[in-house]
Formats: sequence, C-alpha cells, structure tokens
Amino acid sequence: MLFKSDIKLLVVHCSDTPNNNNIDASYIHNMHLGFGWDGIGYHKVILRSGKVENGRPEYWIGAHVKGKNQTSLGVCLIGRNKFTKKQFISLEKILKKWKKSYPGAIIIGHCDDNNTKKTCPNFNVIKWSKNLKL
Repeated sequence: MLFKSDIKLLVVHCSDTPNNNNIDASYIHNMHLGFGWDGIGYHKVILRSGKVENGRPEYWIGAHVKGKNQTSLGVCLIGRNKFTKKQFISLEKILKKWKKSYPGAIIIGHCDDNNTKKTCPNFNVIKWSKNLKL
C-alpha cells in the first residue's frame, strides 16, 4: 500500500505502440496480466483523444518503474512519439493534481530513471514540466 508520504516520483510513460493505434487502459491491463502482473501497472492512462482512464488506484503500488514502484505514481500516454495536444493538456492536469497531493514529488520520464535503457516517453519530460512550472 502506498501512503502520501511514500510518493517521491511522478513518472511519465508511453505505451510504445504505433501513434495511430487507439488502445486503452483495458488493453494495457490485459497485456500486463499476460506478463504475470496483477493487472495494469500504471495509475493513469491518457488516450489519443485526451480522455483519462484510471489504472491502479493511487494507494496501490504500481508496476511501471523497476526499483521505484514503492515511491512513485505512473501515467502512460498512448502512442510512441507523436502525442496529441489533447494528451498533453490531460497530462498537465494530472501532474498538477498530483503535485498538489504530493508537493515534494519530482516529475520525470521513465527514461530519466537510472535503472532503465528505455527511451519512453520519447520526449524530455523534465524540460517540458519545468517550462510549464509544474
């Protein structure tokens, strides 16, 4: 179980699926079940339309960033590297809300974690979030 005091990172991911592939949280849930996980590893999923779908509840430890799941929340943008304006608007709203709830948490992209070789979410989240003053 995650407590507010546990959250140190807010991690942005992408589904690494073709940009025109309109998958959703239930698709990711089934894929993660296939990995032997307890279902979807992200806390939020942002569809190509900008619609936000819930994944794991915020009190449930995620499965999205190796070695840091017990201190982080994860949000996943559907697509690989060309996200929609509506997705970025939704991402900003989620991160603003999370920053209010977890003011000490740092916003990073999955690729910014030292334990991965992934490029996800394929844009500079740290720079993007600083430009928005998140």
